[in-house]
Amino acid sequence: METLRERKKRRTREALLRAALELFTTRGYERTTVDEIAAACDVSQRTFFRYFAGKEDAAFAMQERAQALFLAALRARPPHEPPMEALRQAVLEGWDAVRGNLESAVPVDLYLRMYRTIESTPALLAAHLRRSTAAEETMARLLAEREGVDMDTDPRPRLAVAVFGGVIRVTERQWCSGRDCSLEAVRKLTVSYLDQVTSALGGNWRSA
Repeated sequence: METLRERKKRRTREALLRAALELFTTRGYERTTVDEIAAACDVSQRTFFRYFAGKEDAAFAMQERAQALFLAALRARPPHEPPMEALRQAVLEGWDAVRGNLESAVPVDLYLRMYRTIESTPALLAAHLRRSTAAEETMARLLAEREGVDMDTDPRPRLAVAVFGGVIRVTERQWCSGRDCSLEAVRKLTVSYLDQVTSALGGNWRSA
């Protein structure tokens, strides 16, 4: 059970996170300072750095949380499910659970607006691609463990994740350039693009 001290710390972190994302999405990431984020919550810069390593850490906090939820969902998929289907179901499960899992920290609308800010801010987009590369390696290792294959000799885990990651990037770009910025719209695009991925990766590896 959460103690009073833990609850106060969580609330302070969430307040700082909401303030940071609001400023990033309205004023711009580059034009927002740590001092301004701290001032919006009536705390010191030192307090901000107790919770975040810097602006980038705050900018990606919710994406990191969503990524952790996705990995947990992937680990929980039935062992008989083919790898690409497991990836597909895990990401759709993640979108379906966004409101319940993330809205306690920030509004879903703010989370989605930050997605677009990342896509339109060169420094953040570069960081996003760097972070995605690291996340994809984790995903590939998870698939390899799940399927009982050796990543050093079997290219399929990294190849499957590369294909999956490419589809997600196309989805992000299309959604960010469209007029409909709703959660339902990005989920619909995700389904549409994943459904178009047809290759040998779509089968059950264990029967190969």
